[in-house]
Amino acid sequence: MDYTVAAVDEAAGLLFLVAREPGLGLSELAKKSGNTKTRSFRLLTTLEQRSLVKRQGEPSRYYLSFAALSLGAAAQQQIDLVRVVREPLNALVDILGETAMVRVRDGLETLCVARHEHPQALIRVGSEIGHRRPLHVGASGKLLLAYASTDVINDMLRASLPSYTENTLVNPDALDAELSLIRDQGYAVSRAELVAELASVAVPIRDLSGDVIAALTMSTLLARMTEDRLPRYLAELRKQAAAISGALGYRGNDHR
Repeated sequence: MDYTVAAVDEAAGLLFLVAREPGLGLSELAKKSGNTKTRSFRLLTTLEQRSLVKRQGEPSRYYLSFAALSLGAAAQQQIDLVRVVREPLNALVDILGETAMVRVRDGLETLCVARHEHPQALIRVGSEIGHRRPLHVGASGKLLLAYASTDVINDMLRASLPSYTENTLVNPDALDAELSLIRDQGYAVSRAELVAELASVAVPIRDLSGDVIAALTMSTLLARMTEDRLPRYLAELRKQAAAISGALGYRGNDHR
């Protein structure tokens, strides 16, 4: 039995639409939501009375209001990334027997916000929580850079890129080509770019809007990152990344 309340579903859809595309007028919101103008106006007026949206300008444009900010703050406290990733991260490590972590972008660096290491992992990865490194090195860094804005990518390509091993990508053209490949295939691989004997693979974590907000990555010995093992690593990473993204509100089908 379907217990969905159509009006609530439609209102929620409009609220998410205003959140994703602030500044749209009534006609645009009605078209994008699939509702009539009259229906959209009534729903938006109800949301406005609850201080979830507000109208500004002439003709009127819709934006989120202060009650939506309160909801967002409450959600951030209740469903934060670090808490959400804990169980999937542990499951990934138990299945693969390797070290796994979650990294986010902070400027032109990546920051480790969560990690879990298998007790019998063949290699000890030195990326503790809070560890930073440049975006251009490692699977997680390259993945986060690939999905960053054009301005961030250009800033990184113009920066002086430090080399850690002979495999570190320090040539801007080579790095740009690698970023394009990552976007096409939906994952990143690093082979001895940061540490000579270490390899890693990373997949994106998406939020409610579909934006890539973090990278789920697994590290192992370079000798173990073979072409026949890579599909299994990717399958498990994508499975757990999909679980994390879903917990953050992502409802899309792109779990690459």
